Amino acid sequence: MIEAEIRALIQKELPRAIAEEPAIRDFVLRTVSEYYTPKTEFDQKFDRVMAELQRDREEQARKWDESNRKFYAFQAEQARKWDENNQKFDAFQAEQARKWDESNRKWEENNRKWEEDSRKWEENNQRLDRMEAQNHATLAEIQKANRRYESTIGALGSRWGLYSEASFRNGLKAILEESFGVEVMNLNEYDHNGVVFGRPDQVEIDVIVKNGVVILCELKSSMSKSDMYVFDRKATFYENFHQRSVTRKIVICPMVDHRALPVADNLGIEIYSYSDQVKEL
Repeated sequence: MIEAEIRALIQKELPRAIAEEPAIRDFVLRTVSEYYTPKTEFDQKFDRVMAELQRDREEQARKWDESNRKFYAFQAEQARKWDENNQKFDAFQAEQARKWDESNRKWEENNRKWEEDSRKWEENNQRLDRMEAQNHATLAEIQKANRRYESTIGALGSRWGLYSEASFRNGLKAILEESFGVEVMNLNEYDHNGVVFGRPDQVEIDVIVKNGVVILCELKSSMSKSDMYVFDRKATFYENFHQRSVTRKIVICPMVDHRALPVADNLGIEIYSYSDQVKEL
């Protein structure tokens, strides 16, 4: 018999054999018991699965509540820190405003002092003008003493220039150091190699230092072309002597020879005369 006929015969005779012959029925039940779970056992497994699902839901709910609690605690802590930072920032702003007002007050006070000094300077200039007029009148009357008188005036002018340079240097030092936190130094150092003057000699340099920025400043009543070269060699001497780079080279002078201007431009020297303003440090 072929396989298809055997299957057809089993399908036809098996139901009758199971119903009529207990031995065959038991055999069939034992054979298919591995593939079917009795109802009671299935119910037990289902209950276990449902119980596990319930426990999982409860655990997830507990974890969710814990996460929510931590999140709310985190939010509260962040809000507290934010309020604290706001308070610190407000205090910082108030302190900065106070310092700014104090700086403005000092600046206005310095401006008033500067105006007062300017007024006194103008009065002195007017007195000098009157003195000069009187001197010229006297010179016209005493022609015989002309040469001696001119020598005397020249000496006074030179001394006045030296005193003016020293006064301006001291005033600039006081303003920058007390009001702007800038270090101003007047250095007198010996040039052993003759870098500045071509032979060993004493070298005087005005130095302004702020936050690592080094500025050399030359204060003179007059500047010539050769003076510009000397000032540039002073900067070279300072860099070699102190092993520090010079950021800016500034000349403050009321009378600068026009022939010195292109020299200063080529050497990177900034010039500020009577009508110029020094840039912010």
